[in-house]
Amino acid sequence: MFNNSFDYLEGLFGDGQSLESALDNRAERFATASAPPSAPPSEIVFKQTRVDSLLWAYREIGYLYANLNPFGEEYARDYTRVEEYRNSSYRRLEIESFDLSEADLDTDFFGGKSAGKAPLRDIVARFKRTYCGFVGVEFLHIRDKLIRDWFIERFESSENATVFSASRKRIILDDLIKTEEMENFLHSSFIGQKRFSIQGADVTVPVLHFLVDKASDSGIEDIVMGTSHRGRLSILNLILDKSPEDIFYLFEDDHAPGVPGGSGDVKYHIGYCARHAHADGTSVNITLLPNSSHLESVDAIVEGNARGLQDLKGDVFGKRVLPIIIHGDASFAGQGVVSETFNLSRLPDYSTGGTVHIVINNQVGFTTSPLRGRSGLNPTDVARAVEAPVLHVNGDEPEAAAHAALLALDFRQEFNRDIVIDIVCYRRHGHNEGDEPSYTQPYMYSLIKDHQSAAALYLKKCLEEGVVESGEIEESRAAYIKSLNEALSSERRKNPGAAAGSAEKTDVRSSAGVRTGADPKTPETSVPENTLQAIAGKVLQVPEDFGMQPRLRRLLEGNYKKFTESGMVDWALAESMAFGSLLLEGIPVRLSGQDSERGTFSHRHLVWWEKERENCCSIIPLQGLSADQAQFAVCNSPLAEYSVLAFEFGYSVSRMDALVLWEAQFGDFVNGAQVIVDSYVAAARSKWNVHADLVLLLPHGYEGLGPEHSNGHLARFLQLCAENNMTVCNPTTPSQYFHLLRNQKKRRYSPPLVLMTPKSLLRLPASFSPLGELADGAFRKAIDDGPSDVTDRLLFCSGKIYYELKAAQVGAEGGKRVRIARMEQLYPFPADEIGVILKSHGTGNEIFWVQEEPKNRGAWTYIRGKFDEDFPETRIGYIGREPSASPAAGTMKQHREEQGSIVLRAVKGIAAQGANR
Repeated sequence: MFNNSFDYLEGLFGDGQSLESALDNRAERFATASAPPSAPPSEIVFKQTRVDSLLWAYREIGYLYANLNPFGEEYARDYTRVEEYRNSSYRRLEIESFDLSEADLDTDFFGGKSAGKAPLRDIVARFKRTYCGFVGVEFLHIRDKLIRDWFIERFESSENATVFSASRKRIILDDLIKTEEMENFLHSSFIGQKRFSIQGADVTVPVLHFLVDKASDSGIEDIVMGTSHRGRLSILNLILDKSPEDIFYLFEDDHAPGVPGGSGDVKYHIGYCARHAHADGTSVNITLLPNSSHLESVDAIVEGNARGLQDLKGDVFGKRVLPIIIHGDASFAGQGVVSETFNLSRLPDYSTGGTVHIVINNQVGFTTSPLRGRSGLNPTDVARAVEAPVLHVNGDEPEAAAHAALLALDFRQEFNRDIVIDIVCYRRHGHNEGDEPSYTQPYMYSLIKDHQSAAALYLKKCLEEGVVESGEIEESRAAYIKSLNEALSSERRKNPGAAAGSAEKTDVRSSAGVRTGADPKTPETSVPENTLQAIAGKVLQVPEDFGMQPRLRRLLEGNYKKFTESGMVDWALAESMAFGSLLLEGIPVRLSGQDSERGTFSHRHLVWWEKERENCCSIIPLQGLSADQAQFAVCNSPLAEYSVLAFEFGYSVSRMDALVLWEAQFGDFVNGAQVIVDSYVAAARSKWNVHADLVLLLPHGYEGLGPEHSNGHLARFLQLCAENNMTVCNPTTPSQYFHLLRNQKKRRYSPPLVLMTPKSLLRLPASFSPLGELADGAFRKAIDDGPSDVTDRLLFCSGKIYYELKAAQVGAEGGKRVRIARMEQLYPFPADEIGVILKSHGTGNEIFWVQEEPKNRGAWTYIRGKFDEDFPETRIGYIGREPSASPAAGTMKQHREEQGSIVLRAVKGIAAQGANR
């Protein structure tokens, strides 16, 4: 029995009979096949329990019987898994399955709060309209009773439909007609060009229109949107108000040779910002983020960008900034980053207060059918893992789709959780306009060929209802087509050179300060000693009344004593000093990554926990430096690289005022986020003029920990470097690290910063820096141990290997007279600094690049190329490991033998390997 029938049953037992005894043998929530009790106290009570089970079945599996497929019931039964799921569910939605019969149809039963007491015939009809109409719902997988009750009330009180006024129906019709005509115009005007048409999923436009219009009424000020290729151009035009001229320009391919500004991107990847004005005078800012061809890669970027805006606005509950993500059915089910992004949705450091997800369910992925593309029934099944409700909508029913949009936004604002709208539709053309889809889906495309568009179907409905007249629609359609022709003519009359600046590149945020060259001035990054000492006191001195784990307390107290007595700064303290000094200067800092609060190597300890109340009470010292400091956040991320790096990239785009850092647990694991590195971190500015100054911290160094705990993929990053798109450094002292972090926010323009960060050096006293280097120094791109009066060999290196070379050099007898120079910055290549070192070394002596990475996995190939370009007369050789398919040796013994051989060859001159010419 369920709460919705208790009042009714109490009335039946007003004579004092025990309700509890009558219900001893009540049916379970979802009725089993067991026979009714042999002697029920009342036949009507037993029948009511069966009705209750029937109604809960409608709520649970009604969507399996909903009218969702534009191709009809026969197609859904024969070409999807829906019939399989109907047959395997606990009951079919037939009254006979619940021990009811036609004889019961005219008997009054209780049908829930909305239906009240009514004949079973009317109750069943009402529930069919509610749960088996053009909107099917999945919500009973949600464990929160308040949410389930909210949905039941919303669905059943309205029969899961919105009654739209004539004016709102005209808005829907206008959206559909304009979408259709814009797509037809592009198809005929730019024959053979790819645009990834939205035709077949046309209702997506009114869905977005209603979301955007309702957003302002709901207190939303900003919408951050992400979408893949399909429909992007129509969305740009009809939702973000990008002019037809600017869209047509994208098809004209007006490339002007020699004009700077990056490589650009194809038209269906670009982003745009607009202020969408409503009819009532209110407005909302909309940002459509650019997207690469890696489907779903933009998902977590949208979330990060939205969270950044929320933090900037102080929007703690996410009520003022709304993320909307539009997905494809095949990618939503197939791409793992979708699941990763859902997992972020309710984590305190990554939540955005709920996202509205819209799935354009074409019922085919390029050429792969759903039966071969996913194991479950729906592409949205992944959303059930985080208990997100799903609203399935027939893509030929725009009013149902608009109703789902309004309901989705109400839910998001009420409960701050994700919700999914699954638009079951089709793809009018192939995967793109140059593809022939009937090769692989002949039956589907025979149906599509004769299937009327959503605009045609809805126009017919509106004409029948008297919402519009045929003449006025044809007149407005002709006027719109005429405006498109005029826009195209206007665009084609423009000078290509003049047009080049108007629409090719549209920054997602302000492009102020974005330049292709390096910053000409070296910023001031030093900090007064008294400020640094005060920060050290805050992060190393634990309050007496704070119940910290004793061993950690002793560690911090010992570190503070060492610092005060020696004046030497280790890596963790230098990092805290960099963060703290920026915070005191009004620059927010956000550090995110796996185990970043403590640090993978237990060196950082930015969060202090009380031993008696784990995960309850904590102190974050860098949040308590001063009353007017900037915001500091350190976030232990989930065990994921792809989504979390994407999130932080998006966050950094919207928070140009903040230092945003992502840290890998080990640098090796950045390969799990390679899509984001390649398509966004390295290329976003060149492709889309999107600027981000994100910092990547990648622990790197060969210490015998094996193939997946040694290499931050330095070679890959150096291969990606061009046009000052990023800075790549491998600092060897805490002071260098300190100045690099501060430099990132002090420069007028800073591209993403990729740092190979230390592991064993974290506790190597020889690497620590005197406080004066932080208070008075600056970052040095190259550090030369010389000049020496007489040297036989100049060794260039980068990173940890320097200290091993230095130790061997000190103890060497009878070997080469060696001079060591460190390249702290690898890209942009410090040619001026290297030139000075080479000049002081003189000519005729040996010059080598020394690295601990295998020959194909470190900086050697890059360095050799740079020496060829900048110092063609200089002969430089290589000392290091041989090329290797694996990043590192798997045993400590092999590692030590290889490492020792490198150092021996470098310092004592034993059998060094070949040169670059």
